[in-house]
Amino acid sequence: ARHTGPPDGGWGWMIVAGCFLVTICTRAVTRCISIFFVEFQAYFGQDYARTAWIHSIVDCATMLCAPLGSLISNHVSCQVGIMLGGLLASTGLILSSFATSLEHLYLSLGVLTGLGFALCYSPAIAMVGKYFNKRKALAYGIAMSGSGIGTFILAPVVQLLIEQFSWRGALLILGGFVLNLCVCGALMRPISLKEDCKTAPEFLEQDYAPETEKQDLKRMSICSPLIKLWPHECSCYCSWKEYDFLLMPGFMVLAVSVLFMAYGCSPLFVYLVPYALSVGVSHHQAAFLMSILGVIDIIGNITFGWLTDRRCLKKHRYFCYLFAVGMDGLCCLFLPVLRSFPLLVPFSFTFGYFDGAYVTLIPVMTADVVGTSLLSSALGVVYFLHAIPYLVSPPVAGWLVDTTGSYTASFLLCGFSMIFSSALLCFARLAKKIKRTHLRSLTGDTGMKQHIWTNGAIAYSVTAELDQKDVEFLAVDTNSFSNR
Repeated sequence: ARHTGPPDGGWGWMIVAGCFLVTICTRAVTRCISIFFVEFQAYFGQDYARTAWIHSIVDCATMLCAPLGSLISNHVSCQVGIMLGGLLASTGLILSSFATSLEHLYLSLGVLTGLGFALCYSPAIAMVGKYFNKRKALAYGIAMSGSGIGTFILAPVVQLLIEQFSWRGALLILGGFVLNLCVCGALMRPISLKEDCKTAPEFLEQDYAPETEKQDLKRMSICSPLIKLWPHECSCYCSWKEYDFLLMPGFMVLAVSVLFMAYGCSPLFVYLVPYALSVGVSHHQAAFLMSILGVIDIIGNITFGWLTDRRCLKKHRYFCYLFAVGMDGLCCLFLPVLRSFPLLVPFSFTFGYFDGAYVTLIPVMTADVVGTSLLSSALGVVYFLHAIPYLVSPPVAGWLVDTTGSYTASFLLCGFSMIFSSALLCFARLAKKIKRTHLRSLTGDTGMKQHIWTNGAIAYSVTAELDQKDVEFLAVDTNSFSNR
């Protein structure tokens, strides 16, 4: 049945549970790959930079192929995409247990497993956004906490599996565990929302469209599956319509900031355990640091999600996000002076909390910028933008470690990158407010209404620079204008 709006409950909580399991099987497993770092380095006799490519490639493949996951979700089925991704990821982990070289791991653990994770991650997150509106941040907080809970549980378990069955046996067991993604896919029941039911008006006006197909198009969603027998022109229109948010100024700024944020956050999860070992922390204590980071990540997910759903903070989500990113950057700057286990524990608490906070708000902010109907495609692009930083940052950090003989330069670069990401968003918001104030002083509210009424062709370009509260008078069609 078609819903006029997100139900904010009901089967939506099963969607949250499914997304929770997806984040455990994808992001938590990816983080725990860093525990294999020392094992891989010792077994294959390679340096930091070459070994770090394994984690980089799996992260890069997950984000680089995120638009493919969105495409399959939009045009075939979210359920099919997640189940297929689970099979690919499991196959990659199982093949990795038979690896004889780092190059083998690059392909199996990096490319194949990363591709499988990509088909699962962004579609599952987008489904939560379709089922929730009023409690969206809380729902995302619970769903994304799977990454922290999974890290908290899997980090010591993986360390124990390595000790009992070697790294090959541990990868084999993880391959079986990741098959649970197929169960998660079965939970993703599709939902049809009123806002998804947009027709292609320009196409309907064309003479070459048969009348029977015009009538069908009027009843179809703009994101209906491409397996339907659509004319070529309509398919092209729908494909373009799904990605027209790429030209929105707000999305462009968010995209650039994501590049720097992703560069800064990735090396920490690769090098926290090796860094702890290098300053004299035991293997079990180093794994425990990852567990602490994971469990505090959970608290950050849920509490920040709940807090930013409150009326007093809901309109300040933007600044909550940039504050969380900036705090993680500061944590990275202080990490080189923390050279004992008692000092690294507070770091894991602080970094884990704010990491969980901004990870929860990424899909919420994306939805605020592009809307719910385009959320799946937009998240695919946002996670795609993580790909290049995730690919290059761990090897660059490893090269700096090999060159300088310490982790200081690597962690400082990560910290400044995240702080720059936060500062960029702050300056963009200030520039937007200054421009809005300038427009108001020139035209006034009444003048702006008349300007938009008489210049409908440029209405979107004008209002794109303003907040929603400034253009409440703008309606979608002529009837709405006349009624107001």
